[in-house]
Amino acid sequence: MTIHRALRAGRAAHRPGPGPMPDALLRALDVSIGRRVEGLLAGDYRSSAQGDGTELLLVRPYVPGDDVRRIDWNVTARTGEPHVRVHLAERVLVTWLVLDTSPSMQFGTGERRKADVAEGVAIAVGHLATRRGNRLGIATFGDSQPSAVPPTQGRLGLLGLLARLRAEPDDARVGATSLGEALSRVGALARQRALVVVVSDFRGPLDWRKPLLQLLARHDVVAVEIRDRREEELPNVGALWLVDPETGRQVRVDTRDEGLRARFADAAAQERSGVARVLSSLGVRHVVLPTSGEWLRSLAVFLRRARR
Repeated sequence: MTIHRALRAGRAAHRPGPGPMPDALLRALDVSIGRRVEGLLAGDYRSSAQGDGTELLLVRPYVPGDDVRRIDWNVTARTGEPHVRVHLAERVLVTWLVLDTSPSMQFGTGERRKADVAEGVAIAVGHLATRRGNRLGIATFGDSQPSAVPPTQGRLGLLGLLARLRAEPDDARVGATSLGEALSRVGALARQRALVVVVSDFRGPLDWRKPLLQLLARHDVVAVEIRDRREEELPNVGALWLVDPETGRQVRVDTRDEGLRARFADAAAQERSGVARVLSSLGVRHVVLPTSGEWLRSLAVFLRRARR
């Protein structure tokens, strides 16, 4: 199954999907991400694996079976004992997609749900990150079955993830979002320098600051935040039962209360600004994508500006 066939599969009125993804915008993303990752590979790229390469990892005593062409004659002459040179292996770029699959991502009052926009970002990143022999790793978080797919070439892992995202949610998936745990998991699995793209609504506790800081020590991170306008303001529609999708907790509110609507908007604004403040303090590039409008164009504009 191709990426474009995946876009058309499994669509329904309550699951509209990410919407059209024009080739021209995908090509713009390709240039932006391509130049971004070239910066990772030029000069400051490192690999923990040993093998053929141009950068010296270490010099160690010769053992039977070593290639005699790797003998370092200068060190051998100084020590009087044969030594060989071991180089760093040169590898292709690895991209990690950290994807929020928590129940709150099922919410959406615009043209699509937050999960639909996240799916589109996953398709765009996966389409680009698996080209030219590069590899894509995937980690999900936020439901009862977090998963991690090691970096691989090709798009089978991405298509499998998209099939799972389109499965009907059930009550067993309700649980607290843990972005911090997901970032720690990626930090343990990412053996070499990588581009990490975090796609989430960033709702819930800010338990992810320290794991994100640790991840930034070795990797380049981009934060893609997805929002719906109804999470930031309450409409005046009378009495409502509101449900926290992360915990299942319910509360009855009267949206005719102007003070309630103002307090809700203020609390939502403080939460959003808190997320932006933490990401900015760590130097993480951050873009906000809405559930309505042309989210892909917003993503392309953001990457072009980040590149400059």
